[in-house]
Amino acid sequence: MTDFAAWSREVQSRIESALARVLPNSAIAPEKLHAAMRYATLGGGKRIRPMLAFAAGEAVGADPARVEYAACAVELVHVYSLTHDDLPCMDDDDLRRGKPTCHVQFDEATALLVGDALQSLAFEVLAEPGACVDKATQVDMLALLAKASGSRGMAGGQAVDLAATGKSLELAELEFMHIHKTGALIEAAVLLGAMAGGMPSDAQRQGLRHYAHCVGLAFQVMDDVLDSETDTATLGKTAGKDAAQGKATYLTLMSAKEARVYANELIENALTAIDHFGDAGANLAAIARFIVERRY
Repeated sequence: MTDFAAWSREVQSRIESALARVLPNSAIAPEKLHAAMRYATLGGGKRIRPMLAFAAGEAVGADPARVEYAACAVELVHVYSLTHDDLPCMDDDDLRRGKPTCHVQFDEATALLVGDALQSLAFEVLAEPGACVDKATQVDMLALLAKASGSRGMAGGQAVDLAATGKSLELAELEFMHIHKTGALIEAAVLLGAMAGGMPSDAQRQGLRHYAHCVGLAFQVMDDVLDSETDTATLGKTAGKDAAQGKATYLTLMSAKEARVYANELIENALTAIDHFGDAGANLAAIARFIVERRY
């Protein structure tokens, strides 16, 4: 039986150290930009995406030292997206991970450049020689992260989200948005972690992809529930912001109780998808359960 709490702390510590190494030192010019990149990235967050990468790597027997590159790359893209999402031209938020958002702490222009630079750094990290056992798979990994980050993934999902503000969406429309905005990068984290050890088999990829699809939707369902039920201090970001801005959420379509039931159904489907990994998939299963049990 895996000790998930101990394992997650170990992964969080490992990814924090790895990110601190790959981020430029704030003493190097341009000092303000580098300081802001480190501010936005280090010292906060659940690190769910890196954990998913490491857990998927475990499931297929990938070397954790190689998975580390994928985990860093995905987290850098995630932080870039948060930094841009918080800008006044998007969600206009002033709190992230329990501290002032990057544009509040520095300024809007610097925050914009932080996102740009973190995105570039993600691909630089993933292109390092140690990121995969073979070059052909590594090229596929770079393409996967690019697609997950772009207009057919995370950025496209954010565009749909902004366009849907103040409008009513059907469940299928809402899930289309979240499959792109949140789910694409979660799927990338899972697949990149597995691909760090070489190209997984078709059966492994299919199981991991379905797991990630279900986990990504469940994560967003619970985010919407927690946004309505949990205070700002616990969340580390402004509670109730989605409702105040007229954003389409799961709670505009169902009650919080129904949403929790739906999230648990998604997690059960995710667990079924990774049954064939046996004990090697224990931490993937534990992350799935954490997603519906978390309080922040």
